[in-house]
Amino acid sequence: MKGLTRRDLLKIVTLSGGGLALGWVWPARAETNEPAAPRSPDPFEPNAWINIHADGRIQVRLARAEMGQGVMTSLAMLLAEELEVGLDQLQIEPAPVAPAYVNYLLGEQATGGGTSTRDAWNTLREAGALARTLMIAAAAQTWGVPESECRARRAQVHHADGTRRLTYGELAATATRLPAPSSVELKAKPDWTLIGTSPRRLDTPLKVRGAAHFGLDVRLPGMLYATIARCPVIGAQISGWNGQAAHAVPGVIDVFAVRYGIAVVAETSWAALTGHARLEVECRPRVNTAVTTERLHSRLRIGLNGRAPVALKEGDVSRALARAALEIESVYEVPFQAHACMEPMNCTADVRPDGCDIHVPTQSPAATRETARHLTGLSAERIRVHTTFLGGGHGRRREQDFVQDAVELSQRLGRPVQVIWTRADDLQHDYYRPMTLHRLRGGLDAAGEPVAWFHRVVGPSVLARRDPGRLRDGIDSLMTDGAVSLPYRLPHRRLEYRRADTPVPIGLWRGDGHSHNAFATECFLDELARAGGRDPLELRRQLLAESPAHLALLDRLAEYWAAPVPEGQGRGLALVEAMGSRLALLAEVSVEDGKIRARRFVAVLDGGQVVNPDAVRAQIESGIVFGLTATLKGAITFSDGQVEQADFGDYPLLRFDEMPEVESILIDSDAPPGGVSSIATPAVAPAVANALLALLGRPFRTLPIRL
Repeated sequence: MKGLTRRDLLKIVTLSGGGLALGWVWPARAETNEPAAPRSPDPFEPNAWINIHADGRIQVRLARAEMGQGVMTSLAMLLAEELEVGLDQLQIEPAPVAPAYVNYLLGEQATGGGTSTRDAWNTLREAGALARTLMIAAAAQTWGVPESECRARRAQVHHADGTRRLTYGELAATATRLPAPSSVELKAKPDWTLIGTSPRRLDTPLKVRGAAHFGLDVRLPGMLYATIARCPVIGAQISGWNGQAAHAVPGVIDVFAVRYGIAVVAETSWAALTGHARLEVECRPRVNTAVTTERLHSRLRIGLNGRAPVALKEGDVSRALARAALEIESVYEVPFQAHACMEPMNCTADVRPDGCDIHVPTQSPAATRETARHLTGLSAERIRVHTTFLGGGHGRRREQDFVQDAVELSQRLGRPVQVIWTRADDLQHDYYRPMTLHRLRGGLDAAGEPVAWFHRVVGPSVLARRDPGRLRDGIDSLMTDGAVSLPYRLPHRRLEYRRADTPVPIGLWRGDGHSHNAFATECFLDELARAGGRDPLELRRQLLAESPAHLALLDRLAEYWAAPVPEGQGRGLALVEAMGSRLALLAEVSVEDGKIRARRFVAVLDGGQVVNPDAVRAQIESGIVFGLTATLKGAITFSDGQVEQADFGDYPLLRFDEMPEVESILIDSDAPPGGVSSIATPAVAPAVANALLALLGRPFRTLPIRL
């Protein structure tokens, strides 16, 4: 039996439509002054997770953003499995901002970091199981039979005699009068009918039909469109502007200064974008006009020497290096990277004296409401956030700059306003993956076995801007993720972090610290293997001898690794552990006409219990695409204080004809689900670089990789 007191209490609310609504309330938050979301008299609006209507409709609120990763389906599967309903019987809508929907792995109501399924694994199954338990109890009471003679299936309760059945809708009113059970029993794994299968995604038909609503699809009565021109120089301020040409565009209503630039407001999106292109803006030069990629790089290089805070210390690295038979030292370089979401940033706000509605593709609805509360002065209960589908997120849509744009303009104009960013806006005013440098030193004994490992990470601090309270003794844990938790057994190890802030705005990016640390650590391990005359896979096996879970990944890759390498190709591998998951990635790479071509990837994932295998494989494939773009393609560079990239012509993405073959192997596990959305991306760069090392005989230590 699964008790409910582990995490939350159950609250049952009867709605005016004669339905049963169930949701979780955390006692610690229930006693605060957190306002409750206003209840609509419309019985179609559910409360918390589930609303079962008298007419049989079952509404489920989705508390995590659907941005292509498949949570609309996977999370619904968790609830439907225990509720004993089909996915086709659910009506899904986005959840409002409320304490019940907090993602406790992130500490806020937000989506990111591969946390959605992990956070929901128990909560949604318990919610479904409790509703099922109450439905069975209601049927048993109605028929005057023991509950043991009743079974739930496809939103109906059947009696064992095979002659009686009642729908959930027919039982809802009775269920509301029953006491909540003190515990619920979750289904045993052999009894699962949904978890572990790959049903058709619930969002696909909507997207195929064009019925899915993204942020740019929002239309409100009387809505205006707006774009905002910002200073291209980092941190500069607008000193003058000429809006005459923009004003002359048919449909442009007004051009005026706002907090972060010059707004062009129009009756149509086309007019707003055309006016934006014709707007002339002058910026007041500041010290950042001297910022170039070379100067930023030089600034970080200074941090490679001298003293730095210690993030981890095991053994005596200095002494071990002095006694090593061979010492190797390498420096790895990772550039700034943009998020480049397919859907540029946008937000629609409708600010009124008595309330505010925000329609936005956001990963952080709670932060969105707080932003609006701060700007408008309205109380939280008067602000409603409507989360749309997201055309990509990757951490970028946890920021609030595009929300601020829309709320400020709507408040000023007294009408709904949709703010649209151009592709250039998106690339040139991003919160980038930080540039980092890595100095590694390793010592080998006479047998070629690593005995000492030193790693210094040099780069700006993401936490200093997002959450400075989490900085500890000068260490940014986001910047050292993946370097602290190396799975390899090394007798002497030392990790340092040297903070080197720059004027460039930085933020969360797919894989966070793992995205740069995996490149440095996995490539350096291959360099040590090569220097010691060891096979890279066998060296990893030796260093993971005490970790059966990691060895299982390498065992599954062993047959691929041992197979003959196709002529003209190199083979490399990398291992990443993050978000409660482990992944080993093998890459086969060639050089054709002077260009690097990724031919094939084989990924082996241990991600705990797999809820939806197809969704997991899709995440691995998308992570590889994202990682290949960062490995071989673009980088954000600076000249005269400005980002040099403005579109996909100079910030290229992986093309269809460059897509490699991908094979994904999922290890079966009874452990709780791990995160998978960002697990593959960090592994791509080191796997490709190590394959090139094997093919060409020289290491590649700088991203993007150039021959």
